[in-house]
Parts: sequence; structure tokens; C-alpha cells
Amino acid sequence: MELYKGSPTDTQGRQDREIRVYEFLDKLGIEYERTDHPDEPATTMEACEKIDAVLNVRICKNLFLCNRQKTKFYLLIMPGDKPFKTKELSKQMGISRLSFADESYMKELLDLFPGSVSVLGLMNDRENKVQLVVDEDVLKEEYFGCHPCVNTSSLKFKTKALTDKVLPALGASPIVVRLIGEA
Repeated sequence: MELYKGSPTDTQGRQDREIRVYEFLDKLGIEYERTDHPDEPATTMEACEKIDAVLNVRICKNLFLCNRQKTKFYLLIMPGDKPFKTKELSKQMGISRLSFADESYMKELLDLFPGSVSVLGLMNDRENKVQLVVDEDVLKEEYFGCHPCVNTSSLKFKTKALTDKVLPALGASPIVVRLIGEA
């Protein structure tokens, strides 16, 4: 894996959703680094650790959740090494029961598939049906790592760019939570 600055010069063979991410970040004037790993998609913790080492950042865990009735949807961003406890998040958010949302909702609302979920997928949520939820530890990091809506490339940019440029451009007002990984 190599480290590149900015978007790829050749977009042949890349998915439209990935190209839209680069155009979005470039339009906002955000400087970012990228690594491509088509032969090693980020589907295991071992693969993510290699990507983290190349980017020198912790890639976040991105979980697509919903309420019991499947009427409210949430994108949770948290440190990848922190355990997720549904009960802990449900309690903080005042929701009786959260669960993982079906893949069909992920496709419908974010134009994403399992393994490629990213905060940048919110650019596809034109009706703002997905509420962003961020663990406070993510916001304490100098850099933010995520996928450009595909799990065969990964990005790194300043967390300040996320909070000051990306989220406002997405129309996303995150709920900040403090997860400690306990029941």
C-alpha cells in the first residue's frame, strides 16, 4: 500500500460513489491523504491495522443502526478498537432498543453496502433520514480516518476539517456520546 495526496488522477475502474467523495472533498478544499488497497479490502481487523499503519491514523468503526420500529436510523462513528455495547448507546440516547439496520436500508438511504459505511455516505442521504452519532474520543484525535464509500481505499484528513467543513456541508449535526464499552 502506498500513500497518495488527494484524489486519484485516473478514476477508471472506480465506483461512482467513490469518485463523488473525492469531488466533494476537493470542492470543500480539504487536504487529504489516500491509500488504495483493492487486493485487501478493509473487511478484517488485520486489514484495518495495515491500513492504519500506512495512513498513521485509527480508522473508525462505522455502524449503521436503527430503532426497533425501523423508522429512525443512526450512523455511529467510534474508535475501531473500542467495544460496542448496544445497551450503553441506547441508554445514552434514550432509545429503548437499537439494533443493526438491514442492508436494504443502508443501500436505500446511504447508497452503501456493508464494509463501506462511512460518514461520507451521508452525502447520499438527501432527505436527512440518518442521524449521525459520534463517540467523543473520535473528535479528540488530530486526524480522522474513513473510507470514501468503498472499502478498497481509505482516507485521512484533519478532524477539524470534518467538524468545520465536512459535517456542515453534509447538513449533519452529530449527537456526541461517550462510550466506554461497558454494559
